[in-house]
Amino acid sequence: MRTSKVKQIWKKGEIALGTQVKSIDPVHSEVLSQMDFDFLWYDLEHTDKSLETFANLARASRIGFADVLARPGRSEYMRMGRLLEAGAHGIMYPRCESAEEASEVVRWSKFHPLGERGFDGGSADNNYGQYPADNYTEEANENTWIMAQIESPTALENVQGIAETEGIDCIFFGPGDYSALSGRAGDVKGKETLAAADKVARSALEAGKIFGTLVFDIDHAQYMKNLGAQLLIHGADIIFYKNAYQELLDAYSTIKC
Repeated sequence: MRTSKVKQIWKKGEIALGTQVKSIDPVHSEVLSQMDFDFLWYDLEHTDKSLETFANLARASRIGFADVLARPGRSEYMRMGRLLEAGAHGIMYPRCESAEEASEVVRWSKFHPLGERGFDGGSADNNYGQYPADNYTEEANENTWIMAQIESPTALENVQGIAETEGIDCIFFGPGDYSALSGRAGDVKGKETLAAADKVARSALEAGKIFGTLVFDIDHAQYMKNLGAQLLIHGADIIFYKNAYQELLDAYSTIKC
């Protein structure tokens, strides 16, 4: 399988930067994959993307060099294997609440001896049967990366155990859900939310894992870098699309009068 760009970046102690792709038009994935993003994130938790749609987007993403990160819904363990078979390098598992749940994620997303992921050597993940089974499973375990999301006060209490779970590569703090579940919806950069991010970062680093999170501007990104973040996600195509057209409308507002 393809070598993970993100894991190579982590080995060098650098930061992997990605963005969310909401569009289901493969052209957008093809364009973004050939830019300097380290990974593209496809969310199947909150959107209406099907597995078939995702497979087409992942195929378009392989035109370039960016890793593909996919998020299933919580407890969709079997779906994680199918997302990996379709070409995902990374799995972002949402609302991970305990070390036991993190262990289940590893069980279904890693091959033996790390887990019990089912084998299909003829998928996109193995370039449709290009490599022998033993080489493929070993390479897949090496080049896939698994993120557990900390998104609730309960998860924050259990973050150390989650971070220490073997097979989890990255602990990802989700400020949106965390602030909402803490009764402060939208307070993604508030004092309490930043304190939670700090705890997640310290737990991840103490366990020898990567710390990652969403960031909303360059100052916020620098703050997270200072906490030790090595994976950052900023923005989404639909937001940039909307903002660009709003700038156009603002620029032409005087001409229309």
